[in-house]
Amino acid sequence: MAQQFESVDDYIASFPPEVQGELQAARRTIRTAAPDAEESISYAIPTFSVAGRPVVYLSGWKKHISIYPVPELDESIEPQIAPYLSGKSTAKFPLGKPIPQELITALVERLVAQRG
Repeated sequence: MAQQFESVDDYIASFPPEVQGELQAARRTIRTAAPDAEESISYAIPTFSVAGRPVVYLSGWKKHISIYPVPELDESIEPQIAPYLSGKSTAKFPLGKPIPQELITALVERLVAQRG
């Protein structure tokens, strides 16, 4: 059974420091891109909801962080996200390399617009 967390802070604190830093950076980026989003834990991972509807999920792993779901893409962003796509709707950003926060911003902004 997956570990249960009371808050996003508890979730992030469960990771090693290097993963915590990347999760915190992605969290700040998501909060900036979706300032009205409320944080919670759903499916045992951080969830960011707008107007009571989940918009984006964030998760940490040993070798990457992930953002779910990947929104519908157009040709302006598709080539940028392609190296990070895993499956149909997951973006995996490897640890140990700079994580493109501007790409996370673009994904979240599109998710908010599509769910609007």
